[in-house]
Amino acid sequence: MHVNRVRRARKRPAAALAACAVTALLGTAPAAQAAPQKAPAAAAPSCSAAYTIEQTLDGGTTWRMCWHYNTLSGLVLDDVSYQPKGEPQPIRVLTSARLAQVHVPYDDGENEYDDITGTDFGQALQNLRPAECPGGTIKTVKVPDRGDVTGLCTTTRARGHAYRLNDDESTGGNGKLYSAQGKDLLVYTVNKASWYEYITEWRFASDGTITSNVGATGSLSPYDYKGTDGKGWPIGKGASAYAESHSHNVFWRLNFGLDGSSKSKVEQYDSTVTPPRGSGSPTTKTTRTPVTKELAGDEKDMRWWRVVSTAGKNKDGHPRSYEFVPGRSSRFPGRSFTKHDVYFTEYKKCEQYASNNPSAHCGGTSVDKWVTGQTLSHPITWVNIGFHHIARDEDQQPMPVHWQGFSLAPRDVTAMNPLTPADLADQNGVPRNGS
Repeated sequence: MHVNRVRRARKRPAAALAACAVTALLGTAPAAQAAPQKAPAAAAPSCSAAYTIEQTLDGGTTWRMCWHYNTLSGLVLDDVSYQPKGEPQPIRVLTSARLAQVHVPYDDGENEYDDITGTDFGQALQNLRPAECPGGTIKTVKVPDRGDVTGLCTTTRARGHAYRLNDDESTGGNGKLYSAQGKDLLVYTVNKASWYEYITEWRFASDGTITSNVGATGSLSPYDYKGTDGKGWPIGKGASAYAESHSHNVFWRLNFGLDGSSKSKVEQYDSTVTPPRGSGSPTTKTTRTPVTKELAGDEKDMRWWRVVSTAGKNKDGHPRSYEFVPGRSSRFPGRSFTKHDVYFTEYKKCEQYASNNPSAHCGGTSVDKWVTGQTLSHPITWVNIGFHHIARDEDQQPMPVHWQGFSLAPRDVTAMNPLTPADLADQNGVPRNGS
């Protein structure tokens, strides 16, 4: 079992909190029929109004979800659904989504922390001031053994262009300019782990994209200013105090429920480029590999994965899916569970945290131990994004936020861009001037 070693200031949660204090609001729809033509209607959110988040964005897109709070991992989102304008029913996307670990090893090997399961991360939810949630609502979170915390912000935030098209008459267009600015639904909390503060944010866009980021801010540890011999960076006057370098390996756990069913498929895509011959051009071939058994996957150029619905198709008859789009990552090779970028495991109730998993009877305490070749029928996805933090003068004081995260991009969830202007709605398939 991987355990945290020296604990200069980080604190473990009380033993009574080792089990989640709030039960997850999970639900699985009945198994879908083979190759259905239409998705089943999405169930209404299985939570009360106080624990419901609903927001209609530009273009008429509505996101709905439930939330609850876990005393280890903090914010958990449940029953996440997406309903673009023109869709008769909400499209179910995720059964649950949350952080699964923040693993912090220091470069000198003297300190190593699991901030989710090894500190008071969940208990240390921070109160938010109104200025931190501009134009939004701050919800009250009941944190066991602590009381009410005004700690959950839901608001909207501009993201820039949603699309732009100059339908130029020179290419047979109508001469119009189509352009729109977009907004995202933003849901976030702030949790403290010793001197660090982690902003856990989820963004939901009107085109169906989901983005999750963790931002680390707060302060550098005042006990770790001895990082000489290439293990730190001089902070302050001269070269006497070297802030110890360290990594932040952030894991997320995603339980998909596409179209209301847990029985999704996983696919891996790889593209190979062949150099040109003579005066020709390079060619690129893309191959699809069904991931039918548990997998520890590695990022590489022109490789990506998607989770595919087995319960519903879009209006063009294509199975709905979500594609993983990882952000920049520095993979940490020092532990077996941080050696891979994505894991797909078969659902097992006790497999909850990517490392230092509290359950003592789960076939190992880290996610790599759960990849045993089992057939995937209800896949759970684990995403690992790493950041090697070599401190700088600008990290004091307070530390600017450094972000790490990933996106889930809709692939064939709708037959067209859900924000398509009405007078372009007939442009599905071959463009009007295509051949």
